[in-house]
Amino acid sequence: MIAILVVLAVILLIAYFAIGLAAHVAIGIGGLIISVIIWAIIGWLAGQLMKGGGYGLLGDILLGIVGGLVGGLIFNLLNIDLGGIIGNIVVGVIGSIIVIAIGRMIGGRRVA
Repeated sequence: MIAILVVLAVILLIAYFAIGLAAHVAIGIGGLIISVIIWAIIGWLAGQLMKGGGYGLLGDILLGIVGGLVGGLIFNLLNIDLGGIIGNIVVGVIGSIIVIAIGRMIGGRRVA
């Protein structure tokens, strides 16, 4: 399932930038490192809430990326802005929970 998360993450990242939701965002290597840490936290939190454990470091990061993008798209469509790092983590965890739930409906118990 990690392969599916990788493909989904790449597709969502391309779509996210292509439709301009992340236009004019410039992050350096420090911003990228912080993003990866936040994605890992998001994936781990969602894993804890949905099954009582994480999906491993790579699975947590991928789940955090996909969940953050899914949550961000949903919250943008609903015109809800939680703001700040904590708000972004909350949005990412909600998006990751949605991804896990959909994955369980489609393919069984574990997503990653």
